[in-house]
Amino acid sequence: MADLKISNLYKRYGPVEVLKDINLDIRSGEFIVFVGPSGCGKSTLLRTISGLESISSGSLEIDGRVVNDVAPSKRGIAMVFQSYALYPHMTVFDNMAYSLKLLNTPKDEIRKKVEAAAEKLQLTQYLDRLPKALSGGQRQRVAIGRAIVRDPRVFLFDEPLSNLDAALRVQMRIEIAELHESLPNTTMIYVTHDQVEAMTMADRIVVLKDGEVQQVGTPIELYERPNSLFVAGFIGSPKMNFLTGQFAEKYKAHTVGVRPEHIELANGDAVWHGKVIHTEALGSDTFIYADIGSGEPIVVRQRGNAPITPGSEIGFSPEGDHFHRFDQNGRPMAN
Repeated sequence: MADLKISNLYKRYGPVEVLKDINLDIRSGEFIVFVGPSGCGKSTLLRTISGLESISSGSLEIDGRVVNDVAPSKRGIAMVFQSYALYPHMTVFDNMAYSLKLLNTPKDEIRKKVEAAAEKLQLTQYLDRLPKALSGGQRQRVAIGRAIVRDPRVFLFDEPLSNLDAALRVQMRIEIAELHESLPNTTMIYVTHDQVEAMTMADRIVVLKDGEVQQVGTPIELYERPNSLFVAGFIGSPKMNFLTGQFAEKYKAHTVGVRPEHIELANGDAVWHGKVIHTEALGSDTFIYADIGSGEPIVVRQRGNAPITPGSEIGFSPEGDHFHRFDQNGRPMAN
Protein backbone atom coordinates (compact mmCIF):
# COMPACT_ATOMS: atom_id res chain seq x y z
CA MET A 1 0.00 0.00 0.00
CA ALA A 2 1.21 3.51 -0.77
CA ASP A 3 -0.97 6.42 0.31
CA LEU A 4 0.63 9.83 -0.21
CA LYS A 5 -0.29 12.97 1.67
CA ILE A 6 1.16 16.34 0.68
CA SER A 7 0.45 19.14 3.15
CA ASN A 8 1.17 22.87 2.73
CA LEU A 9 4.16 22.09 0.53
CA TYR A 10 6.32 24.95 -0.75
CA LYS A 11 9.41 24.83 -2.92
CA ARG A 12 11.56 27.94 -3.19
CA TYR A 13 14.70 28.79 -5.10
CA GLY A 14 15.91 31.82 -3.21
CA PRO A 15 13.05 34.35 -3.19
CA VAL A 16 11.19 32.58 -6.05
CA GLU A 17 8.31 30.31 -5.03
CA VAL A 18 8.03 27.49 -7.57
CA LEU A 19 5.43 25.49 -5.62
CA LYS A 20 2.90 27.26 -3.42
CA ASP A 21 0.88 25.60 -0.67
CA ILE A 22 0.33 22.25 -2.40
CA ASN A 23 -2.19 20.01 -0.63
CA LEU A 24 -2.96 16.59 -2.09
CA ASP A 25 -4.19 13.23 -0.83
CA ILE A 26 -3.32 10.38 -3.20
CA ARG A 27 -4.82 6.99 -2.47
CA SER A 28 -2.90 3.75 -2.78
CA GLY A 29 -3.29 2.24 -6.23
CA GLU A 30 -4.40 5.47 -7.92
CA PHE A 31 -3.11 6.66 -11.26
CA ILE A 32 -2.66 10.41 -10.80
CA VAL A 33 -1.64 12.74 -13.63
CA PHE A 34 -0.13 16.20 -13.12
CA VAL A 35 -0.86 18.52 -16.05
CA GLY A 36 -0.29 22.17 -16.76
CA PRO A 37 1.58 24.51 -19.09
CA SER A 38 5.37 24.65 -19.25
CA GLY A 39 6.85 26.12 -16.07
CA CYS A 40 3.79 25.41 -13.92
CA GLY A 41 5.80 23.28 -11.44
CA LYS A 42 4.54 19.81 -12.29
CA SER A 43 8.00 18.24 -12.77
CA THR A 44 9.33 20.05 -9.69
CA LEU A 45 6.46 18.60 -7.65
CA LEU A 46 7.27 15.13 -8.96
CA ARG A 47 10.94 15.58 -8.03
CA THR A 48 10.05 16.68 -4.48
CA ILE A 49 8.03 13.47 -4.12
CA SER A 50 10.98 11.43 -5.36
CA GLY A 51 13.43 13.23 -3.06
CA LEU A 52 15.51 14.60 -5.94
CA GLU A 53 14.43 18.09 -4.83
CA SER A 54 14.24 19.19 -1.20
CA ILE A 55 11.03 20.59 0.28
CA SER A 56 11.32 24.18 1.49
CA SER A 57 8.39 23.86 3.89
CA GLY A 58 5.38 21.63 4.43
CA SER A 59 5.38 17.84 4.57
CA LEU A 60 5.24 14.74 2.41
CA GLU A 61 3.95 11.52 3.96
CA ILE A 62 4.04 8.03 2.48
CA ASP A 63 1.83 5.59 4.36
CA GLY A 64 1.69 7.97 7.32
CA ARG A 65 5.46 8.43 7.55
CA VAL A 66 6.95 11.87 6.94
CA VAL A 67 9.72 11.42 4.38
CA ASN A 68 10.93 15.00 3.89
CA ASP A 69 14.45 14.05 4.97
CA VAL A 70 14.44 10.44 3.76
CA ALA A 71 16.88 9.64 0.94
CA PRO A 72 15.33 8.91 -2.48
CA SER A 73 16.56 5.30 -2.38
CA LYS A 74 14.76 4.73 0.93
CA ARG A 75 11.31 6.01 -0.10
CA GLY A 76 10.14 2.92 -2.01
CA ILE A 77 9.82 5.02 -5.17
CA ALA A 78 10.96 4.33 -8.73
CA MET A 79 11.17 7.07 -11.35
CA VAL A 80 10.94 6.76 -15.14
CA PHE A 81 12.48 9.69 -17.00
CA GLN A 82 11.72 11.26 -20.37
CA SER A 83 15.27 10.52 -21.56
CA TYR A 84 15.17 6.78 -20.63
CA ALA A 85 18.56 7.20 -18.83
CA LEU A 86 19.83 3.78 -19.91
CA TYR A 87 23.49 2.77 -19.71
CA PRO A 88 24.54 2.45 -23.38
CA HIS A 89 27.28 -0.09 -22.72
CA MET A 90 25.00 -2.46 -20.78
CA THR A 91 22.60 -5.02 -22.20
CA VAL A 92 18.88 -4.75 -21.54
CA PHE A 93 19.24 -7.42 -18.85
CA ASP A 94 22.06 -5.57 -17.11
CA ASN A 95 20.24 -2.23 -17.29
CA MET A 96 17.19 -3.77 -15.63
CA ALA A 97 19.29 -5.65 -13.09
CA TYR A 98 21.63 -2.81 -12.13
CA SER A 99 19.73 -1.45 -9.10
CA LEU A 100 19.30 -4.97 -7.72
CA LYS A 101 23.02 -5.63 -8.06
CA LEU A 102 23.75 -2.48 -6.07
CA LEU A 103 21.56 -3.94 -3.29
CA ASN A 104 23.58 -7.19 -3.37
CA THR A 105 20.48 -9.14 -4.37
CA PRO A 106 21.23 -12.85 -5.01
CA LYS A 107 21.84 -13.66 -8.68
CA ASP A 108 18.97 -16.16 -8.88
CA GLU A 109 16.54 -13.60 -7.51
CA ILE A 110 17.84 -10.93 -9.92
CA ARG A 111 17.32 -13.22 -12.90
CA LYS A 112 13.85 -14.18 -11.73
CA LYS A 113 12.75 -10.56 -11.29
CA VAL A 114 14.28 -9.33 -14.54
CA GLU A 115 12.79 -12.17 -16.57
CA ALA A 116 9.35 -11.63 -14.99
CA ALA A 117 9.46 -7.91 -15.80
CA ALA A 118 10.73 -8.59 -19.31
CA GLU A 119 7.85 -10.99 -19.97
CA LYS A 120 5.34 -8.44 -18.67
CA LEU A 121 6.80 -5.78 -20.99
CA GLN A 122 7.41 -8.06 -24.01
CA LEU A 123 11.18 -7.62 -23.75
CA THR A 124 12.27 -11.23 -23.30
CA GLN A 125 13.79 -11.56 -26.77
CA TYR A 126 15.77 -8.32 -26.31
CA LEU A 127 17.51 -9.05 -22.99
CA ASP A 128 20.92 -9.56 -24.64
CA ARG A 129 20.74 -6.42 -26.81
CA LEU A 130 22.30 -3.03 -26.18
CA PRO A 131 19.99 0.03 -26.00
CA LYS A 132 21.25 1.33 -29.37
CA ALA A 133 19.70 -1.73 -31.04
CA LEU A 134 16.22 -0.90 -29.69
CA SER A 135 13.45 1.39 -30.86
CA GLY A 136 12.34 4.34 -28.74
CA GLY A 137 9.33 2.44 -27.44
CA GLN A 138 11.48 -0.56 -26.51
CA ARG A 139 13.96 1.67 -24.67
CA GLN A 140 11.12 3.19 -22.70
CA ARG A 141 9.91 -0.30 -21.79
CA VAL A 142 13.41 -1.10 -20.52
CA ALA A 143 13.33 2.02 -18.35
CA ILE A 144 9.95 0.93 -16.96
CA GLY A 145 11.24 -2.62 -16.45
CA ARG A 146 14.21 -1.29 -14.49
CA ALA A 147 11.68 0.36 -12.17
CA ILE A 148 9.43 -2.70 -11.89
CA VAL A 149 12.17 -5.04 -10.65
CA ARG A 150 12.58 -2.88 -7.54
CA ASP A 151 8.98 -3.61 -6.48
CA PRO A 152 8.34 0.07 -5.75
CA ARG A 153 5.32 1.28 -3.83
CA VAL A 154 5.14 4.36 -6.03
CA PHE A 155 5.96 4.84 -9.72
CA LEU A 156 6.82 8.34 -10.90
CA PHE A 157 6.71 9.07 -14.65
CA ASP A 158 8.21 12.36 -15.88
CA GLU A 159 6.85 12.95 -19.41
CA PRO A 160 7.97 9.44 -20.47
CA LEU A 161 6.39 9.53 -23.95
CA SER A 162 7.59 12.94 -25.15
CA ASN A 163 10.34 11.49 -27.33
CA LEU A 164 8.08 9.02 -29.14
CA ASP A 165 6.13 9.48 -32.35
CA ALA A 166 2.33 9.64 -32.33
CA ALA A 167 1.69 5.95 -33.01
CA LEU A 168 4.18 4.83 -30.35
CA ARG A 169 2.67 7.23 -27.80
CA VAL A 170 -0.73 5.60 -28.27
CA GLN A 171 0.79 2.13 -27.93
CA MET A 172 2.76 3.08 -24.81
CA ARG A 173 -0.29 4.71 -23.21
CA ILE A 174 -2.07 1.38 -23.52
CA GLU A 175 0.91 -0.52 -22.15
CA ILE A 176 1.30 1.78 -19.14
CA ALA A 177 -2.44 1.50 -18.43
CA GLU A 178 -2.16 -2.30 -18.59
CA LEU A 179 0.86 -2.15 -16.27
CA HIS A 180 -1.21 -0.14 -13.78
CA GLU A 181 -3.98 -2.74 -13.88
CA SER A 182 -1.46 -5.53 -13.27
CA LEU A 183 -0.03 -3.72 -10.21
CA PRO A 184 -3.23 -2.72 -8.34
CA ASN A 185 -1.47 -1.84 -5.07
CA THR A 186 1.14 0.38 -6.70
CA THR A 187 0.50 4.12 -6.87
CA MET A 188 1.44 5.83 -10.13
CA ILE A 189 2.03 9.57 -10.58
CA TYR A 190 2.50 10.76 -14.14
CA VAL A 191 3.59 14.18 -15.40
CA THR A 192 2.65 15.35 -18.87
CA HIS A 193 1.94 18.53 -20.82
CA ASP A 194 -0.31 16.51 -23.13
CA GLN A 195 -3.86 16.69 -21.80
CA VAL A 196 -4.91 13.83 -24.15
CA GLU A 197 -2.56 11.55 -22.18
CA ALA A 198 -4.07 12.88 -18.97
CA MET A 199 -7.66 12.33 -20.11
CA THR A 200 -7.06 8.79 -21.33
CA MET A 201 -4.87 7.47 -18.51
CA ALA A 202 -5.74 9.16 -15.21
CA ASP A 203 -7.99 8.11 -12.37
CA ARG A 204 -7.70 11.73 -11.27
CA ILE A 205 -6.00 14.75 -12.81
CA VAL A 206 -4.22 17.52 -10.89
CA VAL A 207 -4.17 20.75 -12.91
CA LEU A 208 -1.36 23.14 -11.98
CA LYS A 209 -0.67 26.74 -12.91
CA ASP A 210 2.11 29.00 -11.61
CA GLY A 211 3.00 26.49 -8.89
CA GLU A 212 -0.54 26.20 -7.52
CA VAL A 213 -3.16 23.47 -7.76
CA GLN A 214 -6.11 24.76 -9.77
CA GLN A 215 -8.41 21.73 -9.66
CA VAL A 216 -8.32 18.02 -8.83
CA GLY A 217 -10.84 15.55 -10.22
CA THR A 218 -11.57 12.74 -12.61
CA PRO A 219 -11.05 13.50 -16.30
CA ILE A 220 -14.81 13.76 -16.88
CA GLU A 221 -15.29 16.03 -13.86
CA LEU A 222 -12.68 18.45 -15.16
CA TYR A 223 -14.05 18.29 -18.69
CA GLU A 224 -17.68 18.78 -17.77
CA ARG A 225 -17.36 20.89 -14.61
CA PRO A 226 -14.20 23.04 -14.77
CA ASN A 227 -13.90 25.37 -11.78
CA SER A 228 -12.24 28.21 -13.73
CA LEU A 229 -11.66 29.66 -17.16
CA PHE A 230 -8.08 28.35 -17.02
CA VAL A 231 -9.10 24.72 -16.44
CA ALA A 232 -11.90 24.99 -19.00
CA GLY A 233 -9.43 26.21 -21.61
CA PHE A 234 -6.65 23.79 -20.74
CA ILE A 235 -8.65 20.55 -20.67
CA GLY A 236 -10.03 19.56 -24.05
CA SER A 237 -8.68 19.40 -27.61
CA PRO A 238 -9.50 21.56 -29.47
CA LYS A 239 -9.93 23.86 -26.51
CA MET A 240 -13.22 25.35 -25.39
CA ASN A 241 -14.47 28.40 -27.31
CA PHE A 242 -14.69 31.55 -25.14
CA LEU A 243 -16.91 34.49 -26.05
CA THR A 244 -17.19 37.80 -24.22
CA GLY A 245 -18.91 41.16 -24.66
CA GLN A 246 -22.08 41.16 -26.74
CA PHE A 247 -21.65 37.46 -27.49
CA ALA A 248 -21.95 36.58 -23.79
CA GLU A 249 -24.65 39.15 -22.91
CA LYS A 250 -27.43 36.84 -24.06
CA TYR A 251 -26.31 34.44 -21.32
CA LYS A 252 -25.96 37.15 -18.63
CA ALA A 253 -22.31 36.25 -18.15
CA HIS A 254 -18.95 37.92 -18.54
CA THR A 255 -17.70 34.95 -20.57
CA VAL A 256 -19.55 32.06 -22.13
CA GLY A 257 -17.68 28.88 -23.02
CA VAL A 258 -18.80 26.23 -25.50
CA ARG A 259 -16.91 23.12 -26.51
CA PRO A 260 -16.50 22.56 -30.27
CA GLU A 261 -18.62 19.39 -30.21
CA HIS A 262 -21.45 21.20 -28.43
CA ILE A 263 -22.07 23.72 -31.22
CA GLU A 264 -24.62 22.95 -33.90
CA LEU A 265 -24.93 24.56 -37.28
CA ALA A 266 -28.14 26.58 -37.58
CA ASN A 267 -29.96 28.80 -40.06
CA GLY A 268 -31.96 31.96 -39.37
CA ASP A 269 -32.50 31.20 -35.68
CA ALA A 270 -28.76 30.90 -34.95
CA VAL A 271 -27.31 32.64 -31.91
CA TRP A 272 -24.12 33.65 -33.75
CA HIS A 273 -23.34 34.18 -37.45
CA GLY A 274 -20.01 34.29 -39.25
CA LYS A 275 -17.83 33.36 -42.20
CA VAL A 276 -15.91 30.10 -42.45
CA ILE A 277 -12.19 30.85 -42.72
CA HIS A 278 -10.75 27.31 -42.57
CA THR A 279 -11.82 23.67 -42.39
CA GLU A 280 -9.94 20.52 -41.33
CA ALA A 281 -11.40 17.26 -42.64
CA LEU A 282 -10.01 14.36 -40.60
CA GLY A 283 -12.35 11.67 -41.88
CA SER A 284 -14.04 10.88 -38.57
CA ASP A 285 -14.53 14.58 -37.80
CA THR A 286 -14.46 17.95 -39.51
CA PHE A 287 -13.29 21.06 -37.66
CA ILE A 288 -14.76 24.32 -38.89
CA TYR A 289 -13.08 27.62 -38.00
CA ALA A 290 -15.31 30.67 -38.40
CA ASP A 291 -14.93 34.39 -37.81
CA ILE A 292 -17.95 35.77 -35.95
CA GLY A 293 -16.25 39.01 -34.93
CA SER A 294 -15.31 37.83 -31.47
CA GLY A 295 -11.55 38.25 -31.82
CA GLU A 296 -10.59 34.59 -32.11
CA PRO A 297 -12.15 32.15 -34.58
CA ILE A 298 -14.85 29.91 -33.16
CA VAL A 299 -14.19 26.18 -33.65
CA VAL A 300 -17.04 23.79 -34.46
CA ARG A 301 -16.64 20.02 -34.49
CA GLN A 302 -18.88 18.06 -36.84
CA ARG A 303 -18.94 14.27 -37.08
CA GLY A 304 -17.81 12.80 -40.38
CA ASN A 305 -17.20 14.82 -43.49
CA ALA A 306 -19.03 18.16 -43.36
CA PRO A 307 -19.25 19.68 -46.88
CA ILE A 308 -18.56 23.27 -45.84
CA THR A 309 -16.01 25.40 -47.67
CA PRO A 310 -14.09 28.51 -46.61
CA GLY A 311 -16.01 31.68 -47.40
CA SER A 312 -19.38 30.17 -46.51
CA GLU A 313 -21.68 32.22 -44.30
CA ILE A 314 -23.17 30.04 -41.57
CA GLY A 315 -24.85 30.32 -38.18
CA PHE A 316 -24.05 28.60 -34.89
CA SER A 317 -25.86 27.84 -31.66
CA PRO A 318 -24.90 25.92 -28.49
CA GLU A 319 -26.63 22.57 -28.19
CA GLY A 320 -29.27 22.81 -25.48
CA ASP A 321 -27.65 23.77 -22.17
CA HIS A 322 -24.17 22.58 -23.21
CA PHE A 323 -22.44 25.85 -22.42
CA HIS A 324 -20.55 27.29 -19.46
CA ARG A 325 -21.05 30.71 -17.89
CA PHE A 326 -18.16 32.48 -16.14
CA ASP A 327 -18.11 35.68 -14.10
CA GLN A 328 -15.55 38.48 -14.43
CA ASN A 329 -13.16 36.60 -12.13
CA GLY A 330 -13.23 33.54 -14.37
CA ARG A 331 -15.32 31.50 -11.93
CA PRO A 332 -18.24 29.34 -13.10
CA MET A 333 -21.82 30.53 -12.76
CA ALA A 334 -24.84 28.25 -12.56
CA ASN A 335 -26.71 27.83 -15.84
